[in-house]
Amino acid sequence: MHKNLLVFITLLWSISANFPAFSQSDTNPDPLQYADLADLSVNAPIIAKITVKQAIKVDPERAPDAPQGTQRHYIVATTNALIRGQGGIPETIRYVIDLPLNERGRAPKIKKKTFIIFARNLLASNGDIQLAAPDAQIDWTPARDQRVRSLVREVVARNAPPAVVRIGNAFHVPGTIIGEGETQIFMETNSGDPVSITVLSREGQKKIWAVSLSEIVDEAARAPVRNTLLWYRLACFLPRSLPEESLTSDSATDANQARRDYDLVVQDLGNCPRSRPAKYRIQ
Repeated sequence: MHKNLLVFITLLWSISANFPAFSQSDTNPDPLQYADLADLSVNAPIIAKITVKQAIKVDPERAPDAPQGTQRHYIVATTNALIRGQGGIPETIRYVIDLPLNERGRAPKIKKKTFIIFARNLLASNGDIQLAAPDAQIDWTPARDQRVRSLVREVVARNAPPAVVRIGNAFHVPGTIIGEGETQIFMETNSGDPVSITVLSREGQKKIWAVSLSEIVDEAARAPVRNTLLWYRLACFLPRSLPEESLTSDSATDANQARRDYDLVVQDLGNCPRSRPAKYRIQ
């Protein structure tokens, strides 16, 4: 085996420990949900469309940490298009992946096949990269390409919604008329940028709620559209019920109203379907 190849594989041993196999195919047309692609995209500084030139088997003794039922491969690929990545990446890139073995003990043949990869740059100068997750090499299709590019545009936008860490505080303020009032829920984010939810109750009207991404509540703010980055930040990470320690209402009645309004928000957001294993996700 080439000396440089051995050096690269050795380098990746320490960072690919317990690297589970990824699923090469699925009987469903596209098992990956919006949240699956979002999980991969927001945590990958490099996203590219690539074609595999070589898939070189790594001797099992040189891959002692490869999960059972997999075969470690050293991949040499051609970059077809860079979807995300400041500074770009070389035309030829290299990485390691564990491919699942079939009932005959054989790994899928991926040479000359096209994929979308989500990765980190280990050695930018020579194209050696690390996949951002064990399953961060997905089959390329025109539809997936479009979905990933659309998602990346949201992620890198100047006003992109930040990741929600926890609920900061929440309270309900009753109005002057019985049945009216306003509940405000403030989130803490990883960037420190503000995110808040306002739920308005008006007599004889259906409750409405909206999300604001500024210190001042925007009157034009609306509830997020499903399968957008803002929806993902909320639907996939907010707790299912309002944490008691977040409540700052002055009375038990107001606190109960804040809980009910939060439940309404969670119900309207809906569930966050995913098909990737939870252990693959990087929060």
